[in-house]
Amino acid sequence: MKMQRGIAPSIMCADPLHLERDIRALERAGSAYFHFDVMDGRFVPNFCLGPDLIRAVRQISGVPADIHLMVEEPDRHLSLFPIREGDVVSVHQEACVHLQRTLRHIRELGAHPAVALNPGTPLCMVEELLPDLDMLLLMSVNPGFAGQKLVPQVLDKIRRARQLLDRAGRQDALIELDGNVSPENAVKMRDAGADIYVAGTSAVVRAPGSIEENMAALRRRLEERD
Repeated sequence: MKMQRGIAPSIMCADPLHLERDIRALERAGSAYFHFDVMDGRFVPNFCLGPDLIRAVRQISGVPADIHLMVEEPDRHLSLFPIREGDVVSVHQEACVHLQRTLRHIRELGAHPAVALNPGTPLCMVEELLPDLDMLLLMSVNPGFAGQKLVPQVLDKIRRARQLLDRAGRQDALIELDGNVSPENAVKMRDAGADIYVAGTSAVVRAPGSIEENMAALRRRLEERD
């Protein structure tokens, strides 16, 4: 199943007391993916989400999952997740000893393999892996908590990532941005070459207004051209 461009709302930012309400609103609003941040308290200083929550969301929605594993030794945990064809699973370069093997395992499970890079991790760390990934997830904040400010040098990193993928003949591989994806920053990310936008507190899920209104407003901004 081919990957799609669009908005991937952060489920971490949904209201846990009204999760079904938010999930249904995000589905109606046309989410390309649901972005699940999985944190183990070791790779990042926070605990968040897990396979049981993803299973629960599966019961009420068919939107593909965008599973972002911010965990150490992610290959050990892949079998815990209800991965379906068309899902995306991102693992951090900084957390994997045998990254190529982990990407192959993700593909064997039927998902699109992706590599996530922290703001301070250079693109050269994935140059040998471009044939093995379908998406590059660039963190535009340091991972672990919502509501942080954009690391500005990531915008140039997006441009260089797109050039790197294109030179390798991977025009089909997409670039996702995660962190402070406000409407203003999303436009800058789009202009630099981003394809998928993880929207949370800055734009959609916890921003003022309804989820449907916020998603529509963000989509309009991304479709505008100067």
